[in-house]
Amino acid sequence: MRRRIPSTAALTAFELAARHESFTRAAEELALTQSAVCRQIAALEDYLGVRLFTRTRRGVRLTDAGLSYSRRIAARLDAVERDTLAVMAHQGRGVTLELAVVPTFATRWLLPRLAAFTARQPDVTVNLTTSTRPFLFADTEFDAALYFGDAGWPGTVAHFLMRENAMPVCRPERLGVAAALAPEAIAALPLLQQTTRPYAWRHWFESLGLRVPQDMAGMRLELFSMLAQAAMHDLGVALVPPFLIEDELAAGRLAIAHRYAAPSDKGYYLIIPERKSETAALSAFRDWLVEAARDYRTGAGLA
Repeated sequence: MRRRIPSTAALTAFELAARHESFTRAAEELALTQSAVCRQIAALEDYLGVRLFTRTRRGVRLTDAGLSYSRRIAARLDAVERDTLAVMAHQGRGVTLELAVVPTFATRWLLPRLAAFTARQPDVTVNLTTSTRPFLFADTEFDAALYFGDAGWPGTVAHFLMRENAMPVCRPERLGVAAALAPEAIAALPLLQQTTRPYAWRHWFESLGLRVPQDMAGMRLELFSMLAQAAMHDLGVALVPPFLIEDELAAGRLAIAHRYAAPSDKGYYLIIPERKSETAALSAFRDWLVEAARDYRTGAGLA
């Protein structure tokens, strides 16, 4: 049966016009005339039987249907472009893995070790895209995800990598001559909060038997890298896993204020959809990553 798919030229013109809400800017990017873009959009609307834009005195505006369609089409065109570039890069050889990753873990822990995997599997290219929230694999082009949290994603297989083991860190000057600060002294400092872990400080203090009224107060930042930067600039004390700031600790830009990590039932996992769990390239990456994480835990005394 013939597929009901509009022309890629019309879809490309529509995606650009939708992104800019301007036929003129779409025409400039495509090196076409504005009338040519108008004809492409009109042909697409005729094909769909749906109005995608409304014309106003100031130009064009997406209809509700046009907005919904543009979001879906943009994702599909991105995927086609990504697949095309992968084929061009490999000249038809090799495999590409698309991973969704939590950013700081990928930057600070995974990337420094990834050369060992590429040396073992030179025909496998690993692409990383940041994503901090759970998602449905069926709605994306991702082959797997590196995720922090619980492992119970429906229809997936989870492989444990490590716990977070976050500890309070600050500028070394905050410690003075002391080797560490008492938890009560830490409670008196500005507490840097992480958006995705809003109860982290409360959990840390309560696991030490302390109740701190202001444990959820303070500047909120999304990423561990942002927390580390804020702590280095003396904006407060942050809860950060030491393995994510090894360079800063070694250089003396940050110091561990107290060597206690509150126990957690959450961890970092490699999440693989069941339908892809036995593919050769992904299995090779899984085996290497689980081994690398086990070696790290053993070396750090966390096994």
